Amino acid sequence: MRPTQVKMLVGISIVVGAVVWLAATGFDESKAYFKTVPELAAMGKEAHGKRIKVAGDVKVGTLVRTPHLTTFELELEGATRKVAYIGKAVLPDTFKEGAKVVADGRLRDDGVFEAKQIQAKCASKYESTGYPGGDMPEAMRKAIERGESAPSGHPDGAM
Repeated sequence: MRPTQVKMLVGISIVVGAVVWLAATGFDESKAYFKTVPELAAMGKEAHGKRIKVAGDVKVGTLVRTPHLTTFELELEGATRKVAYIGKAVLPDTFKEGAKVVADGRLRDDGVFEAKQIQAKCASKYESTGYPGGDMPEAMRKAIERGESAPSGHPDGAM
């Protein structure tokens, strides 16, 4: 083999090795376990240092907001976990006591879950009732039950 071919082979090997290493470490960092509060408690020491998304309800009376730190407790099925939010993003408007949330972060050695991201479930007042503007009018509901269709010329009816 010529010296130029050896240099080329070494260069290609270094590039391929670097790409494989970056892909492997990047995949490991983006991987996150999804657990509920009781499941996180059941993991024990195995949970320390791993990226985890933990779901639960913000326990009433535990939410404390300061300029650089927000702390609260997540609870679900009798299990609780103290959470310290250290993220930089503004918390969602729906994040409040009693709200269902998912905290993304890592469990510290002291047992506190350190969250870098918080996602709050939308309040039920935003959920659709299935009919624009609220409940379906009684006359329309009865007409549908009778199998009637929209009148001629109506956007939903036959022309």
